[in-house]
Amino acid sequence: MPGPHGSAFSGRVGWGRRPAVVVIDLVRAYTHPDGPFALPDARAVVDATTELVGTAREKDVPVYWTVVRYAPGLADGGLFVRKVPALACFAEDAPGDWGDLALEPEAGEVVVVKQYASAFFGTSLAPTLHASGVDTLVLAGVSTSGCVRATAMDALNSGFRPQVVRQACADRTPALHENNIADVDAKYADVMDLSEALDRL
Repeated sequence: MPGPHGSAFSGRVGWGRRPAVVVIDLVRAYTHPDGPFALPDARAVVDATTELVGTAREKDVPVYWTVVRYAPGLADGGLFVRKVPALACFAEDAPGDWGDLALEPEAGEVVVVKQYASAFFGTSLAPTLHASGVDTLVLAGVSTSGCVRATAMDALNSGFRPQVVRQACADRTPALHENNIADVDAKYADVMDLSEALDRL
Protein backbone atom coordinates (compact mmCIF):
# COMPACT_ATOMS: atom_id res chain seq x y z
CA MET A 1 0.00 0.00 0.00
CA PRO A 2 1.55 3.36 -0.95
CA GLY A 3 2.59 5.59 1.94
CA PRO A 4 1.94 9.32 2.34
CA HIS A 5 4.64 10.17 -0.20
CA GLY A 6 2.91 8.39 -3.08
CA SER A 7 3.66 5.14 -4.83
CA ALA A 8 7.28 6.08 -5.55
CA PHE A 9 8.21 5.87 -1.85
CA SER A 10 7.27 4.23 1.45
CA GLY A 11 7.23 0.54 0.53
CA ARG A 12 7.76 -1.86 3.43
CA VAL A 13 10.84 -4.03 3.98
CA GLY A 14 9.08 -5.94 6.76
CA TRP A 15 10.52 -8.28 9.35
CA GLY A 16 12.60 -11.36 8.67
CA ARG A 17 13.05 -14.39 10.90
CA ARG A 18 15.73 -13.21 13.34
CA PRO A 19 15.70 -9.67 14.71
CA ALA A 20 18.29 -7.88 16.82
CA VAL A 21 18.07 -4.55 18.63
CA VAL A 22 20.80 -2.00 17.91
CA VAL A 23 21.06 0.94 20.34
CA ILE A 24 23.00 3.74 18.66
CA ASP A 25 25.19 6.14 20.66
CA LEU A 26 22.83 6.56 23.62
CA VAL A 27 25.57 8.13 25.73
CA ARG A 28 25.88 10.87 28.35
CA ALA A 29 26.83 13.50 25.75
CA TYR A 30 23.19 13.34 24.59
CA THR A 31 21.31 12.34 27.73
CA HIS A 32 22.93 14.58 30.37
CA PRO A 33 21.51 18.13 30.50
CA ASP A 34 25.04 19.59 30.34
CA GLY A 35 26.22 17.29 27.55
CA PRO A 36 27.70 18.79 24.37
CA PHE A 37 24.87 17.20 22.34
CA ALA A 38 22.16 17.45 25.04
CA LEU A 39 18.68 16.50 23.81
CA PRO A 40 15.57 18.52 24.72
CA ASP A 41 13.74 15.44 26.08
CA ALA A 42 16.38 12.83 26.77
CA ARG A 43 14.32 11.08 29.46
CA ALA A 44 11.67 9.98 26.95
CA VAL A 45 14.15 8.32 24.58
CA VAL A 46 16.01 6.64 27.46
CA ASP A 47 12.74 5.29 28.89
CA ALA A 48 11.56 3.99 25.50
CA THR A 49 14.92 2.34 24.84
CA THR A 50 14.92 0.79 28.31
CA GLU A 51 11.55 -0.81 27.52
CA LEU A 52 12.73 -1.98 24.10
CA VAL A 53 15.94 -3.52 25.45
CA GLY A 54 14.11 -5.11 28.38
CA THR A 55 11.64 -6.83 26.08
CA ALA A 56 14.43 -7.96 23.73
CA ARG A 57 16.28 -9.57 26.64
CA GLU A 58 13.12 -11.30 27.88
CA LYS A 59 12.57 -12.77 24.41
CA ASP A 60 16.24 -13.74 23.87
CA VAL A 61 16.59 -11.21 21.05
CA PRO A 62 20.23 -10.07 20.87
CA VAL A 63 21.06 -6.47 21.74
CA TYR A 64 23.98 -4.57 20.23
CA TRP A 65 25.27 -1.15 21.32
CA THR A 66 27.37 1.47 19.56
CA VAL A 67 29.59 4.21 20.94
CA VAL A 68 31.85 6.78 19.30
CA ARG A 69 35.42 6.74 20.55
CA TYR A 70 38.59 8.42 19.31
CA ALA A 71 42.24 7.93 20.13
CA PRO A 72 43.91 10.60 22.26
CA GLY A 73 44.46 13.70 20.19
CA LEU A 74 41.72 12.61 17.73
CA ALA A 75 44.27 10.77 15.58
CA ASP A 76 41.51 8.62 14.04
CA GLY A 77 38.86 11.34 13.84
CA GLY A 78 39.45 12.17 10.20
CA LEU A 79 37.37 14.93 8.64
CA PHE A 80 34.29 14.10 10.72
CA VAL A 81 35.76 15.80 13.80
CA ARG A 82 36.76 18.76 11.66
CA LYS A 83 33.16 19.10 10.47
CA VAL A 84 31.70 18.53 13.97
CA PRO A 85 34.32 19.80 16.46
CA ALA A 86 32.18 18.86 19.50
CA LEU A 87 32.93 15.20 18.71
CA ALA A 88 36.24 15.83 20.49
CA CYS A 89 34.33 14.99 23.69
CA PHE A 90 34.60 11.33 22.63
CA ALA A 91 38.40 11.25 22.62
CA GLU A 92 39.82 8.78 25.14
CA ASP A 93 41.68 11.59 26.92
CA ALA A 94 38.72 14.02 26.97
CA PRO A 95 37.20 15.00 30.34
CA GLY A 96 33.58 14.42 31.30
CA ASP A 97 33.01 10.73 30.45
CA TRP A 98 30.59 11.91 27.76
CA GLY A 99 31.01 8.68 25.81
CA ASP A 100 29.67 6.48 28.63
CA LEU A 101 26.44 4.65 27.78
CA ALA A 102 23.29 5.90 29.53
CA LEU A 103 22.10 2.29 29.90
CA GLU A 104 24.24 -0.66 30.96
CA PRO A 105 24.85 -3.48 28.47
CA GLU A 106 24.54 -6.97 29.92
CA ALA A 107 27.34 -9.52 29.81
CA GLY A 108 27.66 -10.92 26.29
CA GLU A 109 26.07 -7.93 24.55
CA VAL A 110 28.40 -6.54 21.90
CA VAL A 111 29.49 -2.89 22.07
CA VAL A 112 30.65 -1.67 18.66
CA VAL A 113 33.15 1.19 18.71
CA LYS A 114 32.89 3.52 15.72
CA GLN A 115 34.42 6.78 14.50
CA TYR A 116 31.77 7.87 11.99
CA ALA A 117 28.00 8.23 11.88
CA SER A 118 27.02 4.79 10.58
CA ALA A 119 27.34 1.79 12.89
CA PHE A 120 28.52 -0.14 9.82
CA PHE A 121 31.23 2.14 8.43
CA GLY A 122 34.67 0.81 9.33
CA THR A 123 33.30 -1.64 11.94
CA SER A 124 32.75 -5.39 12.29
CA LEU A 125 28.99 -5.04 12.81
CA ALA A 126 27.79 -6.47 9.48
CA PRO A 127 29.86 -9.70 9.58
CA THR A 128 29.00 -10.15 13.27
CA LEU A 129 25.27 -9.91 12.50
CA HIS A 130 25.49 -12.14 9.42
CA ALA A 131 27.37 -14.79 11.39
CA SER A 132 24.59 -14.76 14.01
CA GLY A 133 21.89 -15.18 11.37
CA VAL A 134 20.34 -11.77 12.11
CA ASP A 135 18.26 -10.38 9.24
CA THR A 136 16.22 -7.59 10.89
CA LEU A 137 17.56 -4.62 12.87
CA VAL A 138 15.37 -2.78 15.34
CA LEU A 139 17.06 0.62 15.68
CA ALA A 140 16.99 2.96 18.66
CA GLY A 141 19.23 5.81 19.76
CA VAL A 142 20.51 9.17 18.63
CA SER A 143 20.48 11.28 16.72
CA THR A 144 17.66 10.62 14.27
CA SER A 145 19.14 12.84 11.55
CA GLY A 146 22.70 11.61 12.08
CA CYS A 147 23.79 8.21 13.30
CA VAL A 148 20.33 6.58 13.27
CA ARG A 149 19.67 7.67 9.71
CA ALA A 150 23.16 6.68 8.54
CA THR A 151 22.87 3.28 10.23
CA ALA A 152 19.40 2.63 8.76
CA MET A 153 20.70 3.43 5.27
CA ASP A 154 23.76 1.19 5.65
CA ALA A 155 21.64 -1.59 7.17
CA LEU A 156 19.51 -1.58 4.04
CA ASN A 157 22.63 -1.40 1.85
CA SER A 158 24.06 -4.40 3.74
CA GLY A 159 21.00 -6.59 3.26
CA PHE A 160 19.34 -6.17 6.65
CA ARG A 161 15.72 -5.12 7.23
CA PRO A 162 15.86 -1.87 9.25
CA GLN A 163 13.01 -1.04 11.63
CA VAL A 164 13.27 2.35 13.37
CA VAL A 165 11.39 2.83 16.65
CA ARG A 166 9.96 6.35 16.63
CA GLN A 167 9.87 6.96 20.41
CA ALA A 168 13.28 5.38 20.99
CA CYS A 169 15.08 7.96 18.80
CA ALA A 170 15.55 11.69 19.26
CA ASP A 171 17.25 14.75 17.82
CA ARG A 172 18.24 18.27 18.83
CA THR A 173 14.78 19.59 17.97
CA PRO A 174 11.43 17.77 17.71
CA ALA A 175 10.95 19.12 14.16
CA LEU A 176 14.30 17.72 13.02
CA HIS A 177 13.38 14.34 14.52
CA GLU A 178 9.96 14.26 12.83
CA ASN A 179 11.28 15.38 9.43
CA ASN A 180 13.97 12.73 9.45
CA ILE A 181 11.62 10.03 10.73
CA ALA A 182 9.34 10.79 7.76
CA ASP A 183 12.22 10.73 5.27
CA VAL A 184 13.80 7.56 6.68
CA ASP A 185 10.39 5.87 6.51
CA ALA A 186 10.05 6.94 2.88
CA LYS A 187 13.46 5.69 1.74
CA TYR A 188 15.49 3.49 4.05
CA ALA A 189 13.55 1.77 6.85
CA ASP A 190 10.16 0.94 8.27
CA VAL A 191 9.32 3.35 11.09
CA MET A 192 7.05 2.04 13.84
CA ASP A 193 5.76 2.99 17.26
CA LEU A 194 7.30 1.43 20.36
CA SER A 195 4.15 -0.59 21.08
CA GLU A 196 4.33 -2.30 17.67
CA ALA A 197 8.03 -3.03 18.05
CA LEU A 198 7.44 -4.62 21.46
CA ASP A 199 4.64 -6.76 20.01
CA ARG A 200 6.84 -7.91 17.12
CA LEU A 201 9.72 -8.82 19.42
